[in-house]
Amino acid sequence: MDLRINLPESEIPTAWYNVMPHLPSPVAPPLDPQTHEPVDPAALAAIFPESLIAQEMSDQPWIEIPQPVRDVYRLWRPTPLVRAKRLEEALGLKVKIYYKNESLSPAGSHKPNTAVPQAYYNKQAGLKRLATETGAGQWGTALSFASVQYNLDCTVYMVKVSFEQKPYRGMLIRSYGATIFPSPSDKTRSGRAALEKNPDHTGSLGLAISEAVEDAATHEDTNYALGSVLNHVLIHQSVTGLETKSQLALAGEKADILVGCVGGGSNAAGLFAPFVPECLAGHGPQMLAIEPMACPTLTKGQFRYDYGDVAQLTPLIKMHTLGHSYTPPPIHAGGLRYHGNAPILCQMVDSGLVTPQAYYQKEVFEAAMLFLKTEGFLPAPETAHAIKGAIEAAKNAEPGQTVVFLYSGHGLLDLAAYDAYLSGKLTDYEYPDAEIAEALKSCPDI
Repeated sequence: MDLRINLPESEIPTAWYNVMPHLPSPVAPPLDPQTHEPVDPAALAAIFPESLIAQEMSDQPWIEIPQPVRDVYRLWRPTPLVRAKRLEEALGLKVKIYYKNESLSPAGSHKPNTAVPQAYYNKQAGLKRLATETGAGQWGTALSFASVQYNLDCTVYMVKVSFEQKPYRGMLIRSYGATIFPSPSDKTRSGRAALEKNPDHTGSLGLAISEAVEDAATHEDTNYALGSVLNHVLIHQSVTGLETKSQLALAGEKADILVGCVGGGSNAAGLFAPFVPECLAGHGPQMLAIEPMACPTLTKGQFRYDYGDVAQLTPLIKMHTLGHSYTPPPIHAGGLRYHGNAPILCQMVDSGLVTPQAYYQKEVFEAAMLFLKTEGFLPAPETAHAIKGAIEAAKNAEPGQTVVFLYSGHGLLDLAAYDAYLSGKLTDYEYPDAEIAEALKSCPDI
């Protein structure tokens, strides 16, 4: 039995899959933050190239992947689907567990799947620089890698608590040639306003987004790039699910349960989306979205319109949200500390296609350590949430069933988090319902 199911380079998908035309009900349109009317696509041209705006609004199920993008994908794609045989044996279960290993990209995560096409389309549109935010640093690393492939400058606003927790992420980002600032910074009006209110502000993804959007909107040669949430990002990430389907077929397997961690929703939705037609036909897998108890967007947030950022610069999008004013506790899974979620994934949750689950930080790290000691690889704290979800799913599965989870990134630059765990310094956080209710008051009444 082969533990690794590999595809040849010729099997890199030639088109991304767009699940929007196949959802049971349409995704609600983004709204203008001032008028609350549906956004005119032309209004997005200040920060996005026309090609990505077209993908954002597309009703076509397949979008061709440009050959120059596939050429860069060849640096690491296709990624292997791996049987976690030693983990299965440690659990003592008669269940098969596979993981799609996205940690093999140059940036060490799934994020380059969308960073590369975003950089490509912006280069084609004549832009000189990209501005973005990052939480744990995986997205900032991916975009800095992608930018250098197309000779673009890159500016990254990294959530301050993660900037301080993960210094090596910043070093890698700078090594690719990008500029990085801890957010809130003194480089933007949004950052200065946050620092004026709280000089010790630890930052949030919502605030870092405000800084990056403001940067892009105030410089003609600069566009904004987002690593999750938006439709075109999730479309690009479908390469993982498409490859997984091909690999399962090659192995003669059928996925009974799919598991992905969720911050903004891109990696989970990228795995899930190509399986949605099967689910709608009544023979698809159960799909589990795993999030931290400290940032329970899908499990405790309201499904309503909200801003994607603290400064209310982005369009209003209908999503599960904790309120854009929410500042999450400083857990080590920085990539999962976002107040909202991808509209596509939220629609899948609302329609019952996807089931969300939340876990505490320490039990997630316990699952990561079990994976490390059995399979040998150190997962990112974000990825560890998917591992925890997969382990629990396997325990509740029927004998002979198959669980597949997305191994979204390695933890080799997250050693400070594991040091905190091993020294007993990690704390479990659960965001109080009263504070969630207070944060939700900041959402517009639409």
